[in-house]
Amino acid sequence: MEFLTGKTADLHPAVVTGLAEYRHRVFVEQLGWQLNCKEGLELDEFDHEGTLYVVARNGGGEVAGTARLLPTTQPYLLSEIFPNLLHGQPVPASSDIWELSRFAAVDFDAQRSSPIGQFSSPVAVALLRATLHAAAQRGARWLITVSPLGVERLLRRAGFQAHRAGPPLIVDGQPIFACWIKVEADHEAEQIILKPGRNSQ
Repeated sequence: MEFLTGKTADLHPAVVTGLAEYRHRVFVEQLGWQLNCKEGLELDEFDHEGTLYVVARNGGGEVAGTARLLPTTQPYLLSEIFPNLLHGQPVPASSDIWELSRFAAVDFDAQRSSPIGQFSSPVAVALLRATLHAAAQRGARWLITVSPLGVERLLRRAGFQAHRAGPPLIVDGQPIFACWIKVEADHEAEQIILKPGRNSQ
């Protein structure tokens, strides 16, 4: 598994298109999220030149996972769309707290039958490690997420330090919650992270 990380300007255009197509396949086609998408690409107002991405690719070069990172010092998904998940607590706004969103890890090439959910091990665990490492490199000490309950099970099984920021709420028929994830140095992740230039396809 290969991991690419960078902002839009750092990534080859084909990588950016690939992650948007992958997100559409996972979140819209598979999970049925009602999102405003164009031409099979899932991108929203939080995908901009300052957004940091982590992309997992399998041995065939196909996208097998994605994650989006934003510092909480600027507008982000939880602060703008889902602040009610914090149940009255102030939304985080600190340079050492970043938001993790649009996390998905399904290797469609490896799962010829219809996969369930938006992540599967071991791709999800490796992607999360790579994401935590990318956040740590940029000064993050904590990640805050808007996640389905399945992410909580994944975090517990993999041994990550995480806890709920509040009880789940039902949104579009699905329970979601805000979750804190501790960012710690991961030497294993240091060995798998790749920081591509625009020529990395």
